[in-house]
Amino acid sequence: MSILRIENCSISYDEDKYAVEQVSLDVEEGEIVSIVGESGSGKTTLIRGVMGLLPSGGQISGGKIWFKDRELTAMTEAELQAIRGKLMAMIFQDPGLSLDPVNRIESQYRESIRTHNKRLSRDTCRDMAKKMLKAMHLTDADRVLRSYPIELSGGMKQRVGIAMGMTARPLLLLADEPTSALDVTIQAQVVREMKELRDTYGTSIVLVTHNMGVASYLSDKIGVMNQGRLVEYGTRGEVIFHPKEAYTRSLLDAVPKLGGKRYGE
Repeated sequence: MSILRIENCSISYDEDKYAVEQVSLDVEEGEIVSIVGESGSGKTTLIRGVMGLLPSGGQISGGKIWFKDRELTAMTEAELQAIRGKLMAMIFQDPGLSLDPVNRIESQYRESIRTHNKRLSRDTCRDMAKKMLKAMHLTDADRVLRSYPIELSGGMKQRVGIAMGMTARPLLLLADEPTSALDVTIQAQVVREMKELRDTYGTSIVLVTHNMGVASYLSDKIGVMNQGRLVEYGTRGEVIFHPKEAYTRSLLDAVPKLGGKRYGE
C-alpha cells in the first residue's frame, strides 16, 4: 500500500516559473525512496510541499499529493498540523538551526513530544527520549539530554534531530540532506542508523540528497530531479546499473570508486 503518492505535482513561486513541474512518484509502506539532484533541482521544494511547509509565496499550482487515503493538497492548515510530527515527520540538513541554542535538549525534546500529547508526564517524556536516543546509538542519553546544542557535535545533533522526528513513530519520515553537513565517517554511521530505524519500526523514508553514493546504499527506489523535473525514477538496480538519462550517468560518475566499485555497489 502506498504511504505517499504524488501525482503530477507542480509547485511555483510566481505565475511564470515552476520550481517543481509535474512530478509523480509513490512510496510504499516500509520503503526508502531517495530523491537525488544538484542544488536548485527542486527536490527540497518537493518534500516541503508534501509537508505543507513551503516558504512564503510558494504554492502547489497543480496535481495532488496523497498520504495513505487522505489528500494533503485539500487539507486545511489545522488538518495538516494534526498529522505533522505524529504521522509525518521531517528532519533538516542542519540540525543546529532547528534546535534552540539557549535550552537544554531535554526541554526541547519534551516540548516536541507534548505537541501531540500534552498530558504526558515529565518522566514519561524523558523515558521516551532516552529510548529513541539509544536507538540512534547515543548511548549516554542522560548526558545528551542535559546538554545544550553547542555542547554536541554535528553528528550528535543530527542524531538528536532524527530521534525527535521518530519518537512518535511516524509512518513517513522526510529527510532533507540529513548527512551533507557531516564528515564522511559520520555520514556513513547516520545512514546505517536510518536504515536500522526503517527495519525496526517499518517507517517509510523519503531522503533528499545530492549524493548518489548515499542513495545507492540506502534506497529501494531512486528518483533523479533536474531543473524541477523528475527525469528518472525506478528501483535502485534500474537507476544505478541501467540509467537511462545522461544526467543520471553524470551523477553516478561523480561517485568515488574503491577497487573499481562505486559506494553502494
